[in-house]
Amino acid sequence: MTALDLRLRQALQPWRAAPAWRIAFSGGLDSSVLLHLLADWARSEDLPPISAIHVHHGLQAAADAWPEHCARVCAQLGIALEIVRVQVAPGASLEQAARNARYEVFAERLGVGDVLLSAQHRDDQAETLLFRLLRGAGARGLAAMPACRPLGQGSLLRPLLDSSRAELHEYALSHGIAWIEDPSNADERFSRNFLRKQVIPLLAERWPQVTANLARSARHLGEAQQLLDELAEMDLAAARGVSACPWLPLQSLDLSALSALSDARQRNLLRYWLAPLTRMPDSDHWAGWCDLRDAVVDATPIWRLADGELHRADGRLWWLSGEWLNPLTMIDLPCAAFRESAELPGNGRVQVLGELPHGRWHLRYRQGGESLQVPGRGRRDLKRLLNEMRVPAFVRPRLPLLFDAEELVAVANLTQSPGVEACEARLHWSPPIGAQGLSW
Repeated sequence: MTALDLRLRQALQPWRAAPAWRIAFSGGLDSSVLLHLLADWARSEDLPPISAIHVHHGLQAAADAWPEHCARVCAQLGIALEIVRVQVAPGASLEQAARNARYEVFAERLGVGDVLLSAQHRDDQAETLLFRLLRGAGARGLAAMPACRPLGQGSLLRPLLDSSRAELHEYALSHGIAWIEDPSNADERFSRNFLRKQVIPLLAERWPQVTANLARSARHLGEAQQLLDELAEMDLAAARGVSACPWLPLQSLDLSALSALSDARQRNLLRYWLAPLTRMPDSDHWAGWCDLRDAVVDATPIWRLADGELHRADGRLWWLSGEWLNPLTMIDLPCAAFRESAELPGNGRVQVLGELPHGRWHLRYRQGGESLQVPGRGRRDLKRLLNEMRVPAFVRPRLPLLFDAEELVAVANLTQSPGVEACEARLHWSPPIGAQGLSW
């Protein structure tokens, strides 16, 4: 058994009970060696079912022959292959767009507990660290590629990260493995290719162990990032607090607890909290956070990020995305339209729980100047009532209001007039939950 075999088996030992192992198979050198190693291992031991996924981007003419090559290799090894064709959205970075499309395919196809095996190796790790260092990445970026991370309903594993490209090449030659050479890998207009072909060979002339050293640094930075994440978890637990509106399905933090931290811990906590929700700005674009944090108490500042917005209300920091950012469609619904359950355009669902007395019921949103007869408190101005109940400003225009003719008798989830209270009816609103975050 070669050292390459041994390292692979050690890396995959904790995952022997997974429902399935799926290989990201491009047909190139790295994934071809991984495929052969696993097929050979499966002949002697009982492993989870192994299959391969080839994503065909169709970005160059040469790629049209690759699915056939992959199918032939998998057939020879007795491994099932799924070929998926995707359309790559044009953008500033073709490499990134292709990667996004590829990982969306992988995430969609992983069942609960399944493992996707990807063949990145030590040289790839070194290139990633150098590439991100030159772009000014922080600790998370400089940790480069993790050996394992969640993906879809399963996990992504990189079991060859401790093996070099030279080892994989030697293995392929000694076992007669045929692989695809992607012509784009020679194009030095791509930054990674330039680093691989020009920069790293030059560094290796002076420091022969450059790739191993860079990969080791990435591991150290990965450990440092793990400690930062653990610190963020502790700070997050202290900053969650309790919202005055627990029925709001929105993520929020106590602003005073967050502001009590040092600036560095604030940024660390926000990066950790927002990582599943949005792409974060680089270090030069955090002024929006300072403006939001330091605004006067009665201000309503907003920090706009790539995939949503942070709002400040009721002493808390609120994350809004999805339907919460869309303009609200005004409504005027008769009782028959919402008594059971009705969908509000871009604003969740509403229903009446219990039986309403006879009346001319209809539903609409706040327009200004409304007042409500509150049990035991007399008639109250709605604006003042919402202030007392600490309802965030961005929620108030969306609150469904129940009217009997022109008389306001109930505010969804909050209060109702004595007549509605007496018959134990309640106006229940299920607000929109917002976007569910990044998909992979």
